[in-house]
Amino acid sequence: MDKRNFIKTLSLGALSTPIYTSALSNLLASFPDINTGELSTNEDFWKKIRQDYRLKPDYINLESGYYNIIPKPTLNAMIDHARMVNYEGSYYMRTVQWENKKRMTGKLAEVAGCSPSNVVITRNTTESLDMVIKGMDWKAGDEAIMAIQDYGAMRDMFKQVARRFGIVNKVISIPNHPESDDEIVSLYENAITPNTKLLMVCHMINITGQILPIRKICDMAHAKGVKVMVDGAHCIGHFKFKIEDLNCDFYGSSLHKWLAVPLGTGLLYVNDNNIDSIWPIFAESNREPGDISRLNHTGTHPVYHDLSIENAIDYFNMLGVERKEARLRYLQQYWTSAVRDHPKIIVNTPDDENRACGIANVGIAHIKPDDLAKRLLEDYKIFTVAIDHENVQGCRITPNVFTLTRELDVFIGALKELAAS
Repeated sequence: MDKRNFIKTLSLGALSTPIYTSALSNLLASFPDINTGELSTNEDFWKKIRQDYRLKPDYINLESGYYNIIPKPTLNAMIDHARMVNYEGSYYMRTVQWENKKRMTGKLAEVAGCSPSNVVITRNTTESLDMVIKGMDWKAGDEAIMAIQDYGAMRDMFKQVARRFGIVNKVISIPNHPESDDEIVSLYENAITPNTKLLMVCHMINITGQILPIRKICDMAHAKGVKVMVDGAHCIGHFKFKIEDLNCDFYGSSLHKWLAVPLGTGLLYVNDNNIDSIWPIFAESNREPGDISRLNHTGTHPVYHDLSIENAIDYFNMLGVERKEARLRYLQQYWTSAVRDHPKIIVNTPDDENRACGIANVGIAHIKPDDLAKRLLEDYKIFTVAIDHENVQGCRITPNVFTLTRELDVFIGALKELAAS
């Protein structure tokens, strides 16, 4: 074996070592006969999962939506990757960097439920979806449809495209408590005209946690010749689904959220029919039009974060998406069910378990969201984030697999005390 292949083998070998702890493996083996539903309520099990996280003791963290704290095994692996890249230096960057990134893309595609040929690794959802919005061929009079609840960064890009190319942005509003899927689908359908070119829709609305009927929206839009771009920032690693089952044209997600990959990692999915129609943000002249990797010319960046994707997926797969989804949904329903009937507490998230999972939003009558978040932190040592939106006023609550029900009991008590005051 020559020196080049020897070093290449060392680099790949370091990546192939499983990083999930033997403690996690042993823990799962000690609960062999408990089904997913029962395990979701077993505090002893989740207390042991919590040990894989280093958590700041100053407050109860109910804000996992911006960034998921990564478990210790993934963090340690990322540090090892950084040391390895620094040790090999430019040699690594010029030899095995791309082969390793291809491996990461393959692992990611398995979790996302799509072909590796339709996926690129990005830095976040904003980069993924802005690449689509900015990269489409627009002309004056073209229309795009979005919801008022959609993330501001993408709406800002649509505004920029409107100023630059003269497109028309049509904004609808999704009810916080829809009566049916048809009600939501009809809102988008009624906004479509012969000039509509693209529809943007959240898979899970980031400020309320509501899950939308994406497949039905995509089927309706495609029947009318409209492409659909899905904001799935909070979905991969949160609940079980396959992108290919959604029948969307574009899908973006942030891996540093619920998949718990280190900061600055995202995903863009583009189906086969649309890869050659998007202009890359950074020019790439050496790829064929149908090769999705031409959208991924980002320049030099911290590649050890990309390498950590595999480690995060190993941990995620060991824990199991069904177990994680069931636990997150249980935690959300644990606290929302305790306050939904309170006359002064407003839950802005559907109670139908199929319309939400771990994220929910809550407000208190006559208390502004910023004041509520401040009171929760200062008086009860509970960290959340205020949402003061046009049709949603409250705090977004995002527990995680390390959250315990005793922490939610403190939160429930705080809400009731604040409502009474």
